[in-house]
Amino acid sequence: MIVEIRKAGFINKGAELMLYAVMQKVKERYPDAILVMAPTHSNSSQPFKKFAPLGLFPKASLWRKGVQFGSLANIVPKKIREMYGIILDSEVDVVLDASGFSYSDQCGVGSSRELASSSRKWKKKGTKVILLPQALGPYEKPKIQGFVKEWVVNADLIFAREEDSYHYLSNIVGELDKIKLFPDFTNLIEGVLPDCYDSSDRKVALVPNYRMIDRTVERESEAYLPFMINCAKYLVKKNAKPFLLVHDGENDRMLADNISEAVGGIPIVKETDPRKIKGIIGSCDATVGSRFHGLVSALSQGVPSLATGWSHKYTRLFEEYGFKEGVVSVLDSERDIEYKIDLITDDGSAEKLKGQFNERSKILKKSSEEMWMYVFKQMDQKI
Repeated sequence: MIVEIRKAGFINKGAELMLYAVMQKVKERYPDAILVMAPTHSNSSQPFKKFAPLGLFPKASLWRKGVQFGSLANIVPKKIREMYGIILDSEVDVVLDASGFSYSDQCGVGSSRELASSSRKWKKKGTKVILLPQALGPYEKPKIQGFVKEWVVNADLIFAREEDSYHYLSNIVGELDKIKLFPDFTNLIEGVLPDCYDSSDRKVALVPNYRMIDRTVERESEAYLPFMINCAKYLVKKNAKPFLLVHDGENDRMLADNISEAVGGIPIVKETDPRKIKGIIGSCDATVGSRFHGLVSALSQGVPSLATGWSHKYTRLFEEYGFKEGVVSVLDSERDIEYKIDLITDDGSAEKLKGQFNERSKILKKSSEEMWMYVFKQMDQKI
């Protein structure tokens, strides 16, 4: 069986964690499966030089101005393609789309247009198309709705990650059995602590996210850095041993530098492996963060957390763990924020939250396993 993994890659650590999660589950079930990805240019989300060491094969693919030129590889003799491990689109049996957040008004019409076009071809040749749990919608712009309706028709299974996404989609295509509601599936990946990692002075992780600046309204954007600095200052005052954890990229690192400098130079941790980032988060007493998968990593390991977010997915995530009040606004008063920080760091309330999150985590992990059973039922048809 040849399985393509779409949209999970190296553009951020959440996408990379989803890639590892998909690879882990598929290989457990189908150890002989050939896993492929469509390469992108070297500075993008899926460069060949990064996914090849993982044992992933390249799929012949080249999008230019909305046109797929990958089919030109059909003229290359099969022996030559096999020499270089190149897989044709026509050879793929199953497509697993792990976009995270691509198909929405916020992300523009391009992704939905491309998926509509690709899934139309896949459906004609009998390829299974499955959208793994991800945030979907909203779809208020008429231009995008036609493309969404088309890829819904062509897909075999679609998993919305939370209720908002489910309703955004079902509101324009109706209630369909193929559309199901399941949580983020990276909760099944185990974190790993880096060798020689010392957590003695790193107890509360502050995880910044530049999306809180470039994807929020001006008032919130301007308030984000002062908000994070105030959180850090209060944690220092409480002797809670805060540190900055850079989850993604240079912009997040810049925010971490600014926050650290403003509060006297608290430690900054930069780790490139998302599984080790999850391990670091799991060693914490608490987190205050804005990276979605950083928060999934915290809550799924029973770590009390507060979140600021730029999308509906943050609120729904915390609802899954019974702690809706853990999502705070950067515009909240200093007094209110300090009260929330006390909730996740003071012994009595923190222990209660740990127990609650661990119990919810068991339920959600069981749900993720159930989701994979639906996926495998479809994939088994291609054996």
